[in-house]
Amino acid sequence: MPDPYEPTSPAHPSLEGMHGSVAVPPISASFWRQFRAFFGPALLVSVGYMDPGNWATDLQAGAEFKYGLLWIVAVSSLMAIFLQVIAARLGIVTGKDLAQASRDYLPRWTRWPNWLSCELAIGACDLAEVLGSAVAIKLLFGIPLLWAVIITACDVILLLSLQSMGMRMIEAFIGVLVLTIAGCYYIEIFVLPQIRPDFAEMGRALLTPGFRQAGMVYLAIGIIGATVMPHNLYLHSALVQTRRLQADEASIRRAVRLNTLDSILALSGAFLVNAAIVVLAAIVFFGHSSVPLGHGQVVVLTPDSDWIQLAYITLAPLLGTVAASLLFAVALLASGQSSTVTGTLAGQVVMEGFMHWRIRPWVRRMITRVAAILPAIVLIALRGDNSVNDLLTLSQVILGIQLPLAMFPLLYFTSRRRYMGRHRLGVLLLTAGWLTAILITALDLYGLPGSVAEAWHIVSGR
Repeated sequence: MPDPYEPTSPAHPSLEGMHGSVAVPPISASFWRQFRAFFGPALLVSVGYMDPGNWATDLQAGAEFKYGLLWIVAVSSLMAIFLQVIAARLGIVTGKDLAQASRDYLPRWTRWPNWLSCELAIGACDLAEVLGSAVAIKLLFGIPLLWAVIITACDVILLLSLQSMGMRMIEAFIGVLVLTIAGCYYIEIFVLPQIRPDFAEMGRALLTPGFRQAGMVYLAIGIIGATVMPHNLYLHSALVQTRRLQADEASIRRAVRLNTLDSILALSGAFLVNAAIVVLAAIVFFGHSSVPLGHGQVVVLTPDSDWIQLAYITLAPLLGTVAASLLFAVALLASGQSSTVTGTLAGQVVMEGFMHWRIRPWVRRMITRVAAILPAIVLIALRGDNSVNDLLTLSQVILGIQLPLAMFPLLYFTSRRRYMGRHRLGVLLLTAGWLTAILITALDLYGLPGSVAEAWHIVSGR
């Protein structure tokens, strides 16, 4: 009888066109030369932690609860670091991404449900990119939101141009985006005299977790879904294989160590950006019934305000209203488009890994984008432009609920000597990983009834 744990089909490289495309220096090279070669995969993953879905949940958290959910942003970022470090280790040690490992080492009947759940998560994430990019196009060109949603289907051109330039160009593009967003929010919080955040209050909020108000649990699940994205676990385990890795023990140890550092740095930066968005939303929106923009303009705030479309106000102290609107739109468009690139790569990884189906990236992009555009068009047509933030939050809740289906197989594989050999997880990562998975699953189950009710409210409009 064949071993049920043996691969059922020949292995094939993850992201075949980019697999092993980035050379790495010899182990004798300097630390910085080695780190430069390995730096990048976590940067691509980190963009998923700063996409329009994150902006929406962070803005809503700050506007409605001030700093009350800042601790969730911190905890979810820490959990993301643990899980992405573990995902990178799986790819380095086994030479398989998480989808390939799941296909080869889990029972055959799990392939279809695992693949379909991944596609649902990627579709939910792409819905966030569609809406974020559409809001940006609306701000830039004054195009009605419904038409802007349709225009986002053309982003396949960006995907093709970036992929043709290679992995390093994609990483550089995303690096510029991250620096732009981080720079703007850093200046606002630490440089401008108009912004005076209460760091003592922020510290107390971080150190006293809890759900003290109605609606916090639902939004917390959305924040976790926006931060710890399930498809990023599949993607990261594949991206680390774009480096030309060697199979000897010393090279594996080096790759694990440097990719761990890469993950910590990139995702810590993502946390600072998300925390900054929460803080600025709290300062600008929380407790206010309106916000003056100058020249006699006033924006009225209500519990139903669409925060993602008002978010440019958080940059107004830095650049003035017009320039802030322009910069916000450009940053949001870039965020949506770069997340589109990584989302498409993740879709390619899960489709090839679980099902061994291979299609051209532009075809994959169009299928995913059409699947995201259709519900956005229907709901915006029925409910109008003010439904954007609700849809973004809903998409992140879907991601949060799907997370356990990715986390538990990842932890199972990486904790067993059968698959990882001497590189299986140590006590620290093993404990942190399982505590993370259990906490997220428990939070999902606790908030599921409220999440379903809120989701029905968003979809039905009642």
